[in-house]
Amino acid sequence: MSRVILFNKPWGVLSQFTDDGPPRPDRRVLAEFIDVPGVYPAGRLDRDSEGLLILTDDGRLQAKIANPRHKSPKTYWAQVEGVPDAAALDALRRGVRLKDGPTRPARVRRIDEPPGLWPRDPPVRYRKSVPDTWIELTITEGRNRQVRRMTAAVGHPTLRLIRARIGQWELGDLPPGEWRDG
Repeated sequence: MSRVILFNKPWGVLSQFTDDGPPRPDRRVLAEFIDVPGVYPAGRLDRDSEGLLILTDDGRLQAKIANPRHKSPKTYWAQVEGVPDAAALDALRRGVRLKDGPTRPARVRRIDEPPGLWPRDPPVRYRKSVPDTWIELTITEGRNRQVRRMTAAVGHPTLRLIRARIGQWELGDLPPGEWRDG
């Protein structure tokens, strides 16, 4: 039976167990949080993104989650700069053109700040003159920094990004830096 671990990756943590560079306090790794032999991340989550990271000891499952050809839906909560209008949201729904080609259409909607959201350390920069908005975005690809590039392409750069769901697994109320069996 394969093991699946759901981890709430904090901001600033690399999606790997070791760091090739010299130890630095601003480059933390999974080994600081998870001491389970034989499990590996199924996909990646950028250092400056937070939320659900799945680890497993099942190579097939790992490939299925990580490989874009399987179109595993991934849902993110993005705090974006400004207030996206209907045209910006529609552009995301149709798919936007990035430097590496068009994205697949996304499901997107404006949401309130997610309930039970933990404070980020360091906090997101706050600008009195520029409002921010939360959106929920579901994509079926996994390009490098894709959600951030998509929101920027429609004029609303991402300030904070949290992955809330991958396929059948969801973050739920799992605190940052904690894990549970999935």
